[in-house]
Amino acid sequence: MSAGDKLRIGVLGSGAGTNLDAIFRAIHDSMLPAEIKVVVSDVRDAGILHVGRAHRAQTKYVYPGEAEGVLDPASEHNIVNALQHQHAELILLLNFRRAPGPDLLGAFAGRILAVHPSLLPAHPGPRPWEDALAAGDTVAGCTVYRVGGDGGFGEIVAQAEADVLPGDTPEILRDRIRQAENLLFPAVVEFFARERPFAG
Repeated sequence: MSAGDKLRIGVLGSGAGTNLDAIFRAIHDSMLPAEIKVVVSDVRDAGILHVGRAHRAQTKYVYPGEAEGVLDPASEHNIVNALQHQHAELILLLNFRRAPGPDLLGAFAGRILAVHPSLLPAHPGPRPWEDALAAGDTVAGCTVYRVGGDGGFGEIVAQAEADVLPGDTPEILRDRIRQAENLLFPAVVEFFARERPFAG
């Protein structure tokens, strides 16, 4: 497979970058016909930027603005320009703590994937592992979904389960869900890389 056949991916993230590391490992193991073109973060020293640099990807910090949970319009425009400059085909939101706005959603409609640490539609809130324990669930998990036109949950693409075990603390369950994410997300990206189901 030539470099031109590889799916060009742009990544937005705010956290440690464990899912990004799993995707890089799948690429390096020749399991995933893709390349990470740029890793962008709204956190200047985010772990995900260190992961990107460790794998020799282009990285970029973008000042997000003062409002919590959203991007300043100028900052979002800057991010869209960075992604388009790298000809990104698929955008991954990996623990990105800012809601995408109309600029980003319009530029990459139907081509933005994110992961939520619950089996949607269950527990859509910000700490679903705690919600799963409080509800007495025996099974938790994670969901990869397309980001909807309003920036929220869109089409569910895939899910993976994680058992809830006796004695689990929120931290232990969160780590188990993260392990499921680290397996699920590269598999989903591989499907998109091979099938290119970008319409709709």
